[in-house]
Amino acid sequence: MVENRGFLMANKDNMDIQWVTVNLVGGVVSVGDLLTLLESLDQLGIQTVRFGARQQMFFQVDQEELTELEYVFLNLDLPIFVGSDYAPNVLSSYVGDGIFNKPVWLREGVYKDILDGFDFTPKVKINIVDSTQSFAPYFTGNLNFISSDISNYWYLYIRFPKTNNFYCWKSLIYSGDIAPLSAFLDNKLMDYSPVIGADLESEATETERFLFQAPDTPFEGTTFKLPYYEGFNSYHDKLWLGVYRRNEEFTVAFLKDMCVVCQQSRIAQLYTTPWKSLIIKDILMEDRNKWDNLLDKHRINLRHALNELNWQLGDLCDESLEMKQTLVQYFNQLDVRTYKLCFGIKVRSETGVWGSVIISKSNRDGDRPFYRVEHTTDFDPNSKELKLFKDKVSTKALGAVLLEICECFYVNKREELEEKSEPQQTGIDAVFDKFVYQCSRCMTVYDPDWGDPVQGIDIGVLFNDLPSTYCCSFCGATKSRLLITKLGNYAVN
Repeated sequence: MVENRGFLMANKDNMDIQWVTVNLVGGVVSVGDLLTLLESLDQLGIQTVRFGARQQMFFQVDQEELTELEYVFLNLDLPIFVGSDYAPNVLSSYVGDGIFNKPVWLREGVYKDILDGFDFTPKVKINIVDSTQSFAPYFTGNLNFISSDISNYWYLYIRFPKTNNFYCWKSLIYSGDIAPLSAFLDNKLMDYSPVIGADLESEATETERFLFQAPDTPFEGTTFKLPYYEGFNSYHDKLWLGVYRRNEEFTVAFLKDMCVVCQQSRIAQLYTTPWKSLIIKDILMEDRNKWDNLLDKHRINLRHALNELNWQLGDLCDESLEMKQTLVQYFNQLDVRTYKLCFGIKVRSETGVWGSVIISKSNRDGDRPFYRVEHTTDFDPNSKELKLFKDKVSTKALGAVLLEICECFYVNKREELEEKSEPQQTGIDAVFDKFVYQCSRCMTVYDPDWGDPVQGIDIGVLFNDLPSTYCCSFCGATKSRLLITKLGNYAVN
C-alpha cells in the first residue's frame, strides 16, 4: 500500500523526483514479488535501485512514473512508502541462518512465524537477531529482540527513540509475542518523553496478554568478527552467493535476470543484508554455470577486499559514500589491516549507524568540515558506549587518524594476549606493522616514539599534532612533504 508521507528532493533542478522505499520485512523478499516490481520499473525506464542498512530497497521516480506504479504497489504484499518520512523496516538476522551462525534452536521456521506476525507497520525500529552471529547488529533498533539459550525466548533491549538510553527488559519474551508486544510498545515509544522502561514492563505484564519467563543468565553476545559475505561459498551440499556493489547501486536489468535464474533454479526468496548487499541461498552445485553466466553478462565483480566490505553508512548519502571510497583507497595504498574492525560514517544525525569506529561530522570552520572519531568499548560494534579518540579532525587528516586507531586496536589486542600468556624470558614478544611519516625528499622519518629533539618535539607527539610550521629536520622540507609510510615487521621486545 502506498503511503504519501512527504517527499525527498533529489536535486534542486527537478523538484518532483522522489525516493520510494520498499520495506523488505526481515530482509527477505519472495522472488515473484520482486520480479513483478522490477519488471514495472524496467518498463518505466528506471535503471537502478539501492538497498539500505535496514535491509530495505530504494529507487527514484518522478510524479508521472509514480502514478504509473500506484496500481503495481497496491497489488504487492510489501510495505511501500513515498518520500523521506517512511516507517523503518524490521531488521533481522534471518539472512545469516545456516551460513553465519551457530544456532541453538533458532531456525528458518521460527523467523517466518515471527515475521508473519507483523500485520502492522511499526513506527519504531525493530531488530530480531540471533545472539550467536555477528553479521546483523544487536542494538540499532528501538526494540531489540536477541535470542537466548532457552528455546523460543528472547532478551529485549529498548533504546528510546532519538537517544542512546537503554532499558533491559527483566523477563524473556516468547517468540509468538514479539509481534504483538511490538505493537503494544510501538505508540508508547513514539510518544516517549517521561516514560520509564520499568513502567512499560509493568504495564505489559499487567495486561496478562504476554508470556514472560525469567532468564537463566544475563545476555552475553558473541565476539564480533565480520564474516566475508561476498562471492560463492559452500555450505552443506549447496552454495550461497553474496553480491556487493561499490557504488551501492544494483541495475534493474541484473536483478530481473537474477530473479529469472532463481525461478529456473527453484529458489523462492532472496535476502538483503545490513551491509547493503544481496545474498542468494540454496544454489545447487549443478546450477553454478547459470549463475556464472549471469555474473558474466552483467559484469558483476566479486571478491572485494574485506576492508571495503566492513563499512556502515547512512542510507542514500552520497557524501558518506564518497568519503568511504577515499578512505578505502587510502587503506589499500598502505595495505592496512582492519580485520575484526568495522567503520561507521555519520554525516547526518542517524542514530542507527553501526561500527567499532564511528566517524561523525561535528561542525565546520568556514567551508572546511571537521569530524569526531570515536570507538566503542573494547572496539565491539555492539557496545552501547562510545569513547572519544580525537575531535576536530580535518578531512585531510582522517586517513592518518584511522591508521592510529587501527594501530591502537591491534596493540591493545596484543597486550591482552600477552597478559593471558606466560611471560617470555627472552626474544621478541610481537612483530607487527608500524606507520610513520617520511620525508619524500630525503627519506628522513618522523616517529612519535622518538619525537624530534632537534626541534624540541617531545616523545609521544603525533604527527597531526605537530605545528603547521614543522619541517624536516634534515633537509628543511615542509610538513606537507612528509608522507605516511609503513615499516613492516616492526619488532617489539
